Amino acid sequence: MTVSAFDVCGPLPDGTTVLEASAGTGKTFTVAALAARYVAEGRVGLQDLLLVTFGRAATAELRQRVRDRLVSAERDLADPAAARGSRDTVLALLADATPDEVAVRRRRLATAVADFDAATIATTHQFCHQILAGLGIAADTDPDALFVDDLEDLIVEVVEDLYVRKYGTADAPVPHFTREVALTIARQAVTDGQARLEPADSAPGDVSHVRYRFAAAVRAEVHRRKRERHLYCFDDMLTGLNAALTHPVRGPAACQRLRERYAVVLVDEFQDTDPVQWSIVRTAFHGHTTLVLIGDPKQAIYAFRGADVISYLSASGDGPAHATLGTNWRSDRGVLSAFETVFGGAALGDSRITVRPVAAAHLDARLPGPPFRIRVLSRDGFPLNKSGLVPITDARAAV
Repeated sequence: MTVSAFDVCGPLPDGTTVLEASAGTGKTFTVAALAARYVAEGRVGLQDLLLVTFGRAATAELRQRVRDRLVSAERDLADPAAARGSRDTVLALLADATPDEVAVRRRRLATAVADFDAATIATTHQFCHQILAGLGIAADTDPDALFVDDLEDLIVEVVEDLYVRKYGTADAPVPHFTREVALTIARQAVTDGQARLEPADSAPGDVSHVRYRFAAAVRAEVHRRKRERHLYCFDDMLTGLNAALTHPVRGPAACQRLRERYAVVLVDEFQDTDPVQWSIVRTAFHGHTTLVLIGDPKQAIYAFRGADVISYLSASGDGPAHATLGTNWRSDRGVLSAFETVFGGAALGDSRITVRPVAAAHLDARLPGPPFRIRVLSRDGFPLNKSGLVPITDARAAV
C-alpha cells in the first residue's frame, strides 16, 4: 500500500487520520505543531482540544512541548515579516496572512497560553478518570471509591481463600497445582483483565480446565470484593468509561457530551493503545470529530499489558486518511540509506506494517567513518579473548 507523506503545513486534518511515524520523524513536534495551528487558525479553542499519550513522562513532555510551541509562535508573530522568512515552516505559514489575520492569530495564541492550565493533555487513564467524574450518573461509577494502583494484597487474599476452600479440607482432592502456581494464574488473570481466558472448551477434570475455572473464579471474586470495598484500579477506569460509552441506554448521551466537549482529538504514541482504549476513542470520536492518531507500529512494546498493533491496524482500516511522517530529523542520509538497503520494505509481523523510506534532513555525515556496520556473532558460543571481550567480525556495509 502506497502511503503519502504528511505535510504539517498542508490542509489541517479533518475526520479520522492515521499518521504513521518512524523513529526520528518528529511525532511530538507534529502534535505540537498541529495543536498550535488548530488554535491559531481559529478551528478550536485550547479548551476544545484533547491530547492523549501513553505514560506520565510522555504526557509531561508533550504538555511542555505544546506550551513552548504556543509561546514561541505568539512571540514570533509580533514581527510578521521576520516570521514569514523563518526556517520554521509552521511559523512562516501562520505569518502568511493579512496583517489583521496575523494579529487575530496572535491573540488566539496569547489566550491559549494564558488559559493553558485548562488544556486537556493527559494519559489515557487520566483522561478516563476525568471523564468518568464528569459524566456523573451517566456512568455507573462509585463516587466514594478509593483508587489503588496495586491489587497484589487483594489477589493474594482471594487466592488463599479459594485455594483453601478447594484443597484445604480433609476430603479434598489432590491439588492440581501448587499455591505458587495458583498465585501466578491469578496475577495473570487479574492484571490483564481484558484478556480472554482459555481454554474455555477444555474437558472437565483436565488440569487445563481446572486452571481455567480457577482463573475465572479469581477474576470474578476480585471484582466483587473491589466493588464491596469501594476500590478501583487503572483498568477499572478504562473498562468503566468503555461500558458507559457503549451502554445501550446511557451510552449515546455520554458520547454526545464528549463530542460537544472536544472538537479535535490528537492521540500520540497510538501504537501502545490497547483494544479497550481504542474502543473508547472509536466509540466517542471516530466519525464525529476530528481525530488524529499518530504512532509507529514498529515500536509497539506493550503487548504484555494488552497493547498490541491490533488496535493500530484496526484504526488504520477504519480511518479514511492514512499518511506517514516522511522526514527523519535525527539521522544522516548515509545511515538512512544503509538502513533502507537492509530493511526497506520488510514486513514486521503483518503486511501492513512495513519499513517505509524516509527522507533525511541531514544530508552530510556528521560523524567520521562508515555510516553503517554489521557485526556478526558466531553461533559457536561467546568465548572471551585475552582482553575479556567477545570476538566480533566487523563487516562494513557496502552502501
